[in-house]
Amino acid sequence: MTSAPVVVIGEALIDLTPGTGGGLQPHVGGGPFNVARAIGRMGRAVAFGGVVSTDRFGDSLAAALEADGVSLHPGLRDPRLTALALAELDGQGQAAYRFYVAGTATEGLTPDLALACAPADVSAVYAGGLGLVLEPLAAASEALVASRAGRALVFVDPNVRPAAIPDMAAFRARLDRVLASTEVVKVSDADLEVLAPGAPSESAAEALLGQGPKLVLLTLGGKGAVAFGAFGRIAVSAPPVRVVDTIGAGDSFSGAWLAHWLAAGADLADARAVSATTRYAVRAAAFSCERAGAAPLTADELAARD
Repeated sequence: MTSAPVVVIGEALIDLTPGTGGGLQPHVGGGPFNVARAIGRMGRAVAFGGVVSTDRFGDSLAAALEADGVSLHPGLRDPRLTALALAELDGQGQAAYRFYVAGTATEGLTPDLALACAPADVSAVYAGGLGLVLEPLAAASEALVASRAGRALVFVDPNVRPAAIPDMAAFRARLDRVLASTEVVKVSDADLEVLAPGAPSESAAEALLGQGPKLVLLTLGGKGAVAFGAFGRIAVSAPPVRVVDTIGAGDSFSGAWLAHWLAAGADLADARAVSATTRYAVRAAAFSCERAGAAPLTADELAARD
């Protein structure tokens, strides 16, 4: 097991969710930010490579990272305001988002800054979410992936939010370039409805193997996940849970998967290792849905659910 940290690049923001009495409840969030916290809570060394504001919300974000053992380079604090995401929940706790990002600290990450602040030696790079959409953040994510490809495991989760993508063709082109340097890609069935409209989700997921990744992880919400690789297909079911909301569930999956996989030190063609790690991640994601907002489990909390 290597001790080099995982570097997670992408957005940090505040999720505003419906609260009691018709108000809004703020939660620290942002897909990559949640992933970094999930990795830290699993006891893995991790650095957050996105920009965090110096405003009150930004201080809350930085404090949450510190509490979970996630390092943040001092050069990645920015005086602009924190980005916001308004989350609207349906009757099943599924969230739809509207993002408010223009002019915020999220726009402060350039390729040069990302490369200057990233640890020199990393075990893995995670990129995804709005980090593959918003500029210059998307260019910074692509540059970091390119700089570490072949030297560290590259894990990508597009986490597609169509309402936040101003130019779908440009997004698709960037995703194709990033996937060419990616070893593991995680997609949801909702992602594939956008990326491969009309295609069966499993067929569309398996087809991603031809774009560069050695392993494709397809998440199916309450139905679990399916892994595709050189070994073929592995399906993993999810445990039954009482859902409060699904905010951050996919991020909990990604963080738990990366932490468990790096500890195992296995080959991506090893069916048994992939199955064990994917089962671990499915459980982490499922149990996180019993909490409000993005709230990844610690390794000890997950072990207590066995």
